[in-house]
Amino acid sequence: MQNDTILLEVKNLNKTFPVKKEKLYAVSHVSFSLKKGECLGIVGESGCGKSTVARMIAGIIPVSGGEVLLEGEAYMNLKGSEKRRFRRNIQMVFQDPLSSFSPRMKVGTYLMESRRNFDGISKENGLKEARKLLLEVGLPEDFVNRYPHELSGGQLQRVAIARAISIQPKLLICDEATGALDVSIQNQIAKLLVKLVEEWKELLPQAEIIPISATSKFNVDYVMKRIKELLPDSPPYFGKDQWTDKPARFFVNEIIREKILLYYDKEIPYSVEVVVEEFKEEPKKIHIRAVINVERDSQKGIIIGKQGKALKKVATEARRELERFFGKTIFLETYVKVDKDWRSSDKELRNFGYQLD
Repeated sequence: MQNDTILLEVKNLNKTFPVKKEKLYAVSHVSFSLKKGECLGIVGESGCGKSTVARMIAGIIPVSGGEVLLEGEAYMNLKGSEKRRFRRNIQMVFQDPLSSFSPRMKVGTYLMESRRNFDGISKENGLKEARKLLLEVGLPEDFVNRYPHELSGGQLQRVAIARAISIQPKLLICDEATGALDVSIQNQIAKLLVKLVEEWKELLPQAEIIPISATSKFNVDYVMKRIKELLPDSPPYFGKDQWTDKPARFFVNEIIREKILLYYDKEIPYSVEVVVEEFKEEPKKIHIRAVINVERDSQKGIIIGKQGKALKKVATEARRELERFFGKTIFLETYVKVDKDWRSSDKELRNFGYQLD
């Protein structure tokens, strides 16, 4: 059942890349719209900009011009925590599934990562959801204990689709999701995607879309009213003065790492871990000393930047965000340390707080 409500609206989208002293126009004046419950295919010859359009909509690369709206919200200019929260609304399945997997991460960990990051669910509940997701995409539950190299291309793509739908995005983008697979497998994946779309339509036939702005208070009262009407009464998870069960250092770590994700190329952030070595709180101020761990000397140079400008930018933005978060003056010291191949060391992963099977 298709809804007449516009889900996605792309207006006059442009993308240029600098080539020496000139500009390469990869995408020029692209406009289209997508209704809720509708499937749209973008067709064109190789190199015409299909993937570039998809990556701009997903927020992976910035737009050079134009506007993209999801449910009426122009989300391209969102910053910081607002941008991070919005990311769950759009998920993407890539052409080569293997390239989106960490070789050291089991399928179960990969599937629960999004829910744990966005919703803070426990590892136990995450594994339960991972098993359910595998069944939804036609794979055995025990695949949660397998590594990516133990799966075929078709199986990996099914896992990638399962991860993409795990946080129930409003928009799912598939960038030639069957292109790297054998012809016999392509049809299976295409049928799976159609089946999942139909199931979600049946599951949420009366889904209500409410435009809201916390800044201008637009529709906030109405949303709160609808939440109270729809949610059953239950005991509170936390006390009245407690917002979360996470320690303050956790949020410092997340905010600094978020700034790194925003300001560096995609290769760097996933080789970075932040450790808060000192967190000293006083009535009106907080002193924080944080170490940014990277895997290689070359990455350290990139993080620091010329004359320390890149690191200063990250630290400044993180400090501002932390001051808003804690409501106090923040004194933030940041350092960069090379911890070679920390992602390949179980000992280092445990030191950084990762839970390994």
